[in-house]
Amino acid sequence: MQELPLVERPTAATERADAASNRRRILTVAARLFQERGADHVSMQDVAREACVGMGTMYRRFGDRAGLTEELLSEETRGFQDEMLRGAPPLGPGAPPRERLHAWGRGQLQLLEGHAVWLAAAGKGPGMGGPDGFYRMHLGILLREAAPQIDVEYAVLSLMAALDARLYLHLREDLGWSLERVQDGWCAQVDGWLGVDR
Repeated sequence: MQELPLVERPTAATERADAASNRRRILTVAARLFQERGADHVSMQDVAREACVGMGTMYRRFGDRAGLTEELLSEETRGFQDEMLRGAPPLGPGAPPRERLHAWGRGQLQLLEGHAVWLAAAGKGPGMGGPDGFYRMHLGILLREAAPQIDVEYAVLSLMAALDARLYLHLREDLGWSLERVQDGWCAQVDGWLGVDR
């Protein structure tokens, strides 16, 4: 089994005290503003003004609103990655690939439940950076183990596309589907790729 590393920001260990203080203040303000106004009504300028930092600091640290959103979610993302690598089955090692794929998708959709609005407002979708490369590798390993005969690359991309924040919001808000229905749909897609008769 291939060992997958946790995704860490390279500057985390060497961050200066003032930079770390600015980062914490910016993230605290951003989380509050996103909660109060909705992420689609908060700009980088709004966060900078409330956090009393310059726009140069914002862009150097986060790049854009997608980067800011990604940083806000990084703690939960790192926790999820740790569970994948070292946690209890079925998300962690020790369960059959199909069970791990189901648990992974259900977990990702649970994360989207709380943060899809932020991700959609930031224009963040699958394949746009962050831990997505790590996740694609993880899915590929499990799919190859469970069904080596399929087109694994295409299967991974199609499964990742199902996690697009805008699609998730459409299913939950416009169509009124439950989280459980969306999670069951993910599992059905996995089973389709694996050739499992549900």
